Amino acid sequence: MLQRMRKTYDAAFKAKVALEAVKGEKTITQIASDFGVHPNQIRQWRDHLLADLPEMFSQRRPHGEKSRDDLEAGLYRQIGQLKVEVEWLKKIAKTPLELKRAEVEPEHPMIPVSRQYDLSDLSRSSYYSLPTGEDEENLRRMRLIDEQFTKTPYFAVRRTPHEVYHETRAPLAPPSEAVV
Repeated sequence: MLQRMRKTYDAAFKAKVALEAVKGEKTITQIASDFGVHPNQIRQWRDHLLADLPEMFSQRRPHGEKSRDDLEAGLYRQIGQLKVEVEWLKKIAKTPLELKRAEVEPEHPMIPVSRQYDLSDLSRSSYYSLPTGEDEENLRRMRLIDEQFTKTPYFAVRRTPHEVYHETRAPLAPPSEAVV
């Protein structure tokens, strides 16, 4: 069985047929027989022409359509931002980690702090929270745990905090809550 190919019409042909229908000199059926198009198709083209005709003469553009100037302005703005970022990256490219943190400029007019940290491959949390060292009591307890584990490696993790707890008589971890 042969399949019929669907007919496609170019825009000029559709406009010509729709204009004939709008003129009203012939009936839709006569136009359909003259051009070899179904009458329903002619009605659709005519209705489409009549609906879009007022927009052709209006000065405003549709909401979804941006002007070329607006698009170019946005692209130039992006190019400018990328140039600023590249210059900033060149400045800190080969610096060590600690110096990279020092190079971050919180008051930079073009690059926010979050973007600076992204560009320099630094963790942003290191900007907002400064590292704190261990207090003496914590260091002493860790030293005791290390000594106990060195003396008795067969205690493993379960018994080491319990033994250190009894040695220091300080509440490192109560015996009932030994680390599992």
